[in-house]
Amino acid sequence: MPSILRGIAALIVAMLLLFAAQVRAADPAKFTVEQLDQMLAPIALFPDALLAQVLMATTYPKDVAEAVQWALANRSLKGDDAVKAVQDKPWDPSVQSLVAFPQVLAMLGEKPEWVNDLGDAFLGQPKEVMDSVQFLRARAKDVGNLSSNEQQIVTVEAAPPRPQAIVANAPPPPAQIITIAPANPQVVFVPIYNPVHVFGPWWHPLFPPFFFPPPPVWGFGWNPVATAIWWGVGIGVANALWGGVNWGRRDVNINVNRWNNINVNNRITSNDRNVNWNHNPGNRRGIPYRDAATRDRLQQTRIGERGGRQDYRGREDQRAQARAALGDRIGAENLDRNALRDIDRSQIPQRPAAGSGTGARDRAAGIDRGQLQERAAGIDRSRVQDRAANIDRSQVQDRAGNIDRSQLQDRAANRDRTQAQGRASNIDRSQVRDRAANVDRSQARDRAANIDRGQVQNRAANIDRGQVPSRSDSAARTNRDNALRGANDGRQTRQQIDRGNASQAAQRQAAQRQGAQRQGAGNRQGHIARPAGGGGAAAQRLRN
Repeated sequence: MPSILRGIAALIVAMLLLFAAQVRAADPAKFTVEQLDQMLAPIALFPDALLAQVLMATTYPKDVAEAVQWALANRSLKGDDAVKAVQDKPWDPSVQSLVAFPQVLAMLGEKPEWVNDLGDAFLGQPKEVMDSVQFLRARAKDVGNLSSNEQQIVTVEAAPPRPQAIVANAPPPPAQIITIAPANPQVVFVPIYNPVHVFGPWWHPLFPPFFFPPPPVWGFGWNPVATAIWWGVGIGVANALWGGVNWGRRDVNINVNRWNNINVNNRITSNDRNVNWNHNPGNRRGIPYRDAATRDRLQQTRIGERGGRQDYRGREDQRAQARAALGDRIGAENLDRNALRDIDRSQIPQRPAAGSGTGARDRAAGIDRGQLQERAAGIDRSRVQDRAANIDRSQVQDRAGNIDRSQLQDRAANRDRTQAQGRASNIDRSQVRDRAANVDRSQARDRAANIDRGQVQNRAANIDRGQVPSRSDSAARTNRDNALRGANDGRQTRQQIDRGNASQAAQRQAAQRQGAQRQGAGNRQGHIARPAGGGGAAAQRLRN
């Protein structure tokens, strides 16, 4: 049983795939050159800006149909006033702009399938559409029906080189670019003409050009017998004509300033003067696209735009969360810089005192950090740096160099050292002498007088003098032996005699010196009172 169910499911899937393939295979072929020339002939001689807005608007055929009904019902309105009157309509801005030109909507209302095909051709084959327009303009110019006049300015310039490869069996690209602009940008004339006459003999017999004379119900005063261009009444506009054509890229664009001035509820944010136009599938309002390739391309673009907006919204959500968190910390009222500027400063001292819980936080929140940052930013740090840089350090060095060190040396040299010498000379040396005179020398004499000379004499008496002669005899014998040693040698004898004489002379001189010293000492001691006792005996011995 399960195998049977799986088989049925596989069969259903195969049928769906086969059906889808058949649908894809049924997609219509591209518009041919004949078809493009046929559908573009009624609008090819419109001013470039108006042509661009018509091509944009035809991609929203349902909006165009409603705009035609609105314009017919409000025929008294035209220009910017009409566009402003439909700002609340759910139409694409390109469709809203056409209500400024009722003649155009009168044509678009005559054949809805033409509008639908024209829009599909512009979405699927935009460059071929632009080439067809240039071809038709060239034909009109060649037959003398396109030139500058009171209503328009026609300009012809060489076509830029085509970067892409040439497609086989494709018509040759236009060799020139013909542009059409209103003679007065504030007054737009919509040319109404029969293509059969304006472009010369038509060259696609199987695809005759469309021609939509203004219906009488619109009341334009159309002259059905005219064979040239009927200009009608010029329409005064200021911002309703915001479209443009880039003939080099063969696409259309938008003048941002004019768009924003008239589409106040649908402004474009861009720093560029012109931006590329992109079809909005959301304004297609259920009308299917002509082929799957165009549908898939536009829907994919739509998904990408949604993703970008979702990313943008994601960043907005993050900013909102961060702002809420900051508001919780410092107070939501403090996030409004304008409100902070209007704070009544006199109320600041009435805030709760510190330590009352939220007082510190409130004070911190009340600080206008913007002002502080502005003050800090306003400090001209370059001036401070300039001041430091302008300090003439050479002056400081010059001051140090100009110090006269010779003055310091002169000051040292001028010090009066005589004062120090005078101080030294003023020392009273008599005091020193007096101090020496006051020394009690009697104490020293008393010490000498107290010496027990009896002991000294006893020691001397106890000396064994018998040993002294024996020592003298031994020495005499030694000397005699030395004197007799070498008596038989005449030279040695003479040396001994000389030594003996020198020794005797030295003994005599020593005795004389001792005598002189004893006599001098006796003379000095004669002036000092000598103590009684052994001192006198010692002096007597020295004199003997």
